[in-house]
Amino acid sequence: MKIFSLPASWLYRLAIGIRNGLYNSHFIHTTDAPLPSICVGNLAVGGTGKTPMVEYLIRLLSPHYKIAVLSRGYKRVTRGFVLADPNATAASIGDEPLQLHRKFPNIVVAVCADRVMGIKRLRQAFPDLQLVILDDAFQHRRIRCGLNILLTAADRLYVDDHYLPYGRLRDAKSQSLRADIIVVTKCPEGLQPIDKRLIDTRLHLPSYQSLFFSTIGYPQIPTGGRVLLVTAIAHPEYLERHLRTLFPNIETLYFPDHHVLNRNELRFLEQKAKYYDRVLTTEKDIARLEEAPLSDALRDKLEPIPILTQIDKHEAFDRQVLTYVRENIRKR
Repeated sequence: MKIFSLPASWLYRLAIGIRNGLYNSHFIHTTDAPLPSICVGNLAVGGTGKTPMVEYLIRLLSPHYKIAVLSRGYKRVTRGFVLADPNATAASIGDEPLQLHRKFPNIVVAVCADRVMGIKRLRQAFPDLQLVILDDAFQHRRIRCGLNILLTAADRLYVDDHYLPYGRLRDAKSQSLRADIIVVTKCPEGLQPIDKRLIDTRLHLPSYQSLFFSTIGYPQIPTGGRVLLVTAIAHPEYLERHLRTLFPNIETLYFPDHHVLNRNELRFLEQKAKYYDRVLTTEKDIARLEEAPLSDALRDKLEPIPILTQIDKHEAFDRQVLTYVRENIRKR
């Protein structure tokens, strides 16, 4: 069946090429971000670890600077610019921005599909704002960020991928040249130097780009009991693989990425969860599940698992990010 998606993939590639050509020729106007800005993005659909990377940057920068995170707010029901506040829900700002707002209540989190307008509204609301992190904005070429971090999964590098719908690429491979930093995410633990060199050779980066490798990290999880994993993320296999080292007989219940469970699915989950002592999920999923009409018995079983980014040679990565921020804040 996949062979029939090739013509659509060619058409998609043509459309993307025309769009990027219009930007490259300045037929469509691009605006420089009016304050130091860091974009975290990818070229493919699905999870490459953008939210854990944003969390990493928050931990690195928020002790020193007044920062904000601006996201699109995928699958929210609201429109325009929305600022996260104590009344924010996954429906109002999206599950990932809500996750960030709950984990880091002292930083500013906002959503706006128009990133140019979003930054303008942020500066109006917070005149002392020093830095904005744009989540999933690499394709949003109307704004030109100061530092671009591009993520690509180790098991599916963008150079080996194909355009939608045949593959997972949503933008041209050549757009990777706009990035300052490339991070190969979801690497297996203990990735050997020779494997890193092979990836480096495959990516064939120009000299101005820095290459880093990262792995997924999980906190220590108490073992014991009958366990069910429930999640609606793009690639749950990484989490499942880790959990099977702790719970060999773990059962799984997967839904599409960002999926909001309907009444029948909630009823099915309630019935299934009765046979388990613990129901593990992710922080992204808990943002939606907590808003669902669940029984107290199921709520008591829910255990969100944080997903962390661990960057190899993180000192060099931190230094490059901090140097950019420090030098550009000084110019303002």
